[in-house]
Amino acid sequence: METSYLHSFLLVVEMGSMAEAARRLDLTAAAVAQQVKSLEREFGAPLLARAGRTVLPTPAGHRLAQSAPLLLRELAHARAHVSQEATAGELVIGSINTALHSLLPDILAGFVSKCPHARVFLRSATTRELYQAVQQGGLDAAVCLYPPFALAKTFDWTLLREEPLVLLVPRQLAHLDAHTLLRTQPLIRYDRTLGGGQMVERYLRAAQIVPLERFELSSLVAIAMMVERGLGVSLVPDTALDLPDGQGVVRLPLPLESQSRRFGVMWLRSSARLPLIHQLVECAHAVVRQRGGPRAAARSKLAPAEPPCP
Repeated sequence: METSYLHSFLLVVEMGSMAEAARRLDLTAAAVAQQVKSLEREFGAPLLARAGRTVLPTPAGHRLAQSAPLLLRELAHARAHVSQEATAGELVIGSINTALHSLLPDILAGFVSKCPHARVFLRSATTRELYQAVQQGGLDAAVCLYPPFALAKTFDWTLLREEPLVLLVPRQLAHLDAHTLLRTQPLIRYDRTLGGGQMVERYLRAAQIVPLERFELSSLVAIAMMVERGLGVSLVPDTALDLPDGQGVVRLPLPLESQSRRFGVMWLRSSARLPLIHQLVECAHAVVRQRGGPRAAARSKLAPAEPPCP
């Protein structure tokens, strides 16, 4: 089977038009139609059906459209592996939003300089969703938190940072005690459905503080902006985000010891893309060492899997 035919078929499905797909491929519509017919003979089922001036995938066509991208990625990686091009191929990376807005751009800058021929696809989700996607093969690696359960032995993990809780406050309130602020100022709460938000809830209970809640959201970037505008204070993990420290927002340490959020990279030990994943991990450690921060992981070697958060 010609893989180029699969590319043509996917483009026809995306465009809903044989003629438009042919134009983008610089082919004739007849040539694209012949490629689709060849695929239909290969799979023994009709793949497209006309609906007025457009074409739509049949049930069999829908199933092929769902599986073809993964098949094409595997074939591309197989070619790179056979030709021993360790820095070529495709890598699908999942990431939590915090990483997308902080470390990941610098990590990717280092990665593409080392692997200029690699193609990278990014997906954003929660840590639990990323874990499932890596487990099912939809992602090659995930830049995320250590999940609140023990990783299966099929996974590998490397720690990048440990992030304790800090209190974000407007600069004009930075001279006050953190617990006093938590008791007297409106709280912009970090989403309780997230691991970091659950850390906040445990800390407040341990300190016997019942805050004056005003907002609850999942974006740490938005939380920092709201604190800067004087809408309240916020108890959050001390992330690598570039917050407006010293301008409008100050990070205050907490009187009590807090649990730390563990931030790193996970992947499957059996992944066919280990050379690219290892390059990504090395770049991640380099960025973390350069940026510093709370308990930044100083080691550059791959770390063993860790126990779950208590």
